[in-house]
This record gives sequence, C-alpha cells and structure tokens, in this order.
Amino acid sequence: MKAVSLRRYLLLGILGPVVALIAVNGIGLYGTALRALNTAYDRTLLASAKEIGEQLDVEGYDRDARLRATVPYAALDTYESDNATKMFYRVSSLHGELVSGFGDLPFWRGEIPARPPYAALVDFYDDRFRGADVRVAVLLQPVASQRGLGMAVVQVAETLELRRAAARRILFDTLWRQALLVAVIALVVVFVVQRATRPVRGLSAQLRDRPEGDLTPIEAAGAPRELAPLVDATNAVMARLDQLLEHQKRFVRDAAHQLRTPLAVLKAQVQSAQRGDVPPAEAMAEIHATVDRATLLANQMLSLAKVEQLRQQSSAEVHDFADVVRSVAVDVSPLVAERDLDFELDAQPAPVRAHEWMLAELARNLLHNAVRHGPRGGRLAVRLVADGRWCALTVSDEGPGISAALRERLFQPFATADVRSGSGLGLAICREIVAALGGSIELTNRESGGHVAGLDATARLPLAQ
Repeated sequence: MKAVSLRRYLLLGILGPVVALIAVNGIGLYGTALRALNTAYDRTLLASAKEIGEQLDVEGYDRDARLRATVPYAALDTYESDNATKMFYRVSSLHGELVSGFGDLPFWRGEIPARPPYAALVDFYDDRFRGADVRVAVLLQPVASQRGLGMAVVQVAETLELRRAAARRILFDTLWRQALLVAVIALVVVFVVQRATRPVRGLSAQLRDRPEGDLTPIEAAGAPRELAPLVDATNAVMARLDQLLEHQKRFVRDAAHQLRTPLAVLKAQVQSAQRGDVPPAEAMAEIHATVDRATLLANQMLSLAKVEQLRQQSSAEVHDFADVVRSVAVDVSPLVAERDLDFELDAQPAPVRAHEWMLAELARNLLHNAVRHGPRGGRLAVRLVADGRWCALTVSDEGPGISAALRERLFQPFATADVRSGSGLGLAICREIVAALGGSIELTNRESGGHVAGLDATARLPLAQ
C-alpha cells in the first residue's frame, strides 16, 4: 500500500469525523426545525379552527341538535401564507355527519390527548389529502344558541410545503456556515502541517545533500522536541554504521597486509623447490608450515570479523560457560598430550548470556596461547569460578611471563612476543569478545620466591540474571 502523507492523514482524520458529525447534526437539525415550525404553524391551524367554530349555529339539544355553518372558503385566505399553501376544512357532528366544508376530507377518528398542548380540546395529526401531505388540527367546539346546544368537530388541514421550505432554509443557512467552518479547519490543518513538517523536510534535505560516506551526527539543534528521539536514534544508527564500516576497513587493510607476507614466502618456497635449491622433502615441509601459518592467520581474522558481526546481534541465549570450557578442553586435548602437559580443569556452573561460539572462541584462544607458550611437560590449570554476579575463567601456565610494556600491547591485533609462535590475533579476539559481553580480561605474572613462575590469563564475564 502506498504510504499516506501526514497532511492527508490529518485531513482525513480531522475532517472525516467533523463532516460525519455535521451530516448527523443536519439530519437532527432538519427534524428539530420541522418540530419547531409545526409548533408555530399549529397555532395558525388552531386559530383557523376556532374562527370557524365561532361561525357555527345549532338548533336542538344533544342528539337532536342540528348544526349549521356559514363559513365561506375565503375566511381561510388570511391564514394561507403563499399560493403554494392550501388549507381545507370540515365541520362535522360528533357522529361524523358532514355539516360544511370538504366532504372528502377523512373524518377524525382519534382521541383528544390527556394533556393538550393548548387550552382547548384540540388534537393534531399528519395525514394525506388529495395526494399531498397535510397537517390537520381537530377542535371539539361546543356550540350554543338560544335554540339549542351541541358539539361540533372542526377539522382544518394545511399542506406542508411552507413548513418544509422553511425547515430547508434553516438547514441550508446552517450547513453553509458549517461548510465554511470545515474549509477553515482544512486550511488550518494544511498550514499547521506545512509548518510542523518543515524541520522534517530540513533534516531530509540535510541527509540528501550529504557527501557519500559521511556518517557524522545530524545537527538538529532547532528541531522540535518530538523529533529529538528520531534524531538521536538516527545518530546512534549512524554511529554503529560508522563503527562497522571502520571495522571492515581495518579488517580489509590488515588482511591485505598480513596475508601478503605468507603468500610471498609461499611463492618463494615454491620457486625454490622448482629450481631444486633444497631437497623435495625439506621444501614440502617448509611449504606445509607456511600454509599452516597462513591458514591460522585467515581463520583468526575471520573469527575477529565474526565477533564484530555477533556484537550487532542482540538475540543471545543463556549457556553454561562450564560446559563450553569442558568441550573446548576436549578439542584441545591432543595438543596438551603432544606437549606432555600436566592438565587440570576445575569449572563451576556459570550461566552466561552470549553466543556459544563467542564463549568457545574465548576459551579456545586462551588455551591455545597457554599450550603454545608453556614449557613442555609443564603444568596447565584451567579454573572457572562464579561469585553470584560475575564468573572468572583463569588459564594458568608455567611460561616465562610477560613484561609490563608488552602486557597491554599484546591485546592489539598482530602484536606478539614471538612472530614464529603465532599471528598475534588470539588475545585481540579475546579482548573483542569480553568487550562485546561487557566483561574484562587481564594478563598477570604469577610469582613464587621472587621469580616469575608463570602467567595467569583471566577473563571476567557477567552472569545471566
């Protein structure tokens, strides 16, 4: 579906209910106007009926009373407001016998209300007469004379053209004012939306006109407070993108730089083997060692890139770090056996919310470093303890330790104490992992009798709550 503009959304959201309310109000207004006009014009009908009743005569009493009427139709002309309105009357006895007027006007068969609207025995009702809608007033008029006493039923009917025309005028006079109000509301909405969205258009233009690759924060000091969360979120996303792009650039730069050396060495070794400078077995051994170093370097660089990728993901499950450490220890056991190390493992349960690969990579790199730098036949201890909030994985070897100057530099990519023993990425990967998980890592020389007895590598991670 095509996105609806804010201006159209507000116009539909505001004017839709307003127009619907005006329509309902118009229907109610028309009915109210008709009722008010009926009340006003019913007085005219009642006055007509009374005037006719005053011109009646009677002879006899009760059932023997005979009514006479001398009512010319011109007597109703004063009550006809225009040529379109017609009035009709009928004078009858209580039994429906026609005395005067229009004989085809249906005789009244209703009842006088218990509380008539006027001080008279009168009833009003709607009917049809000669194909037109009419309003009828019925008056029970006592008639008295020197010769008799009786009761007459006087009916006066009026067509409804005048009433309906007046109601329509009232309705139209109200509707055009309300239409003008709707137009004013629409103009105000358009104006307000235009003014309110000006900062948004300004931000859009600022982003559109930026040079390619510019991820600096958006300057929106004059933006409304409602736009502040959007600006802050956009700046946060741009900061993460900038960090990710910088990491990718650094990765590509480091990969090109670090892989160039082993590939050049490999090429030289292959050329030397082709010329026969060294025996074939020795040449193959050198090539094999160079390929192993290049493979290790490539795998560690991919691991370093994967840490940054997983850092951007927020969905991670809880894993027992102790189970991960035991699994890694089983994988590393051939290396431990090859160097004849006295291996010791003590791991307490430690639930950590992290990707399982990150925990395994952290433990694997620490163990590989300890196996590589520890003396053959020495002692290698792995301890994992938890104190309720943090867990600490400590890998202890009996190597020569490290100097204070080298301690911090070893966590930088491609920094190593011996270029022949590694690529210098293992501890850098560990640092990136613990930083992504909100922990810390440190290297500490273990002393005994005033001499360095080995190195302790400790990684601290927060426990899952």
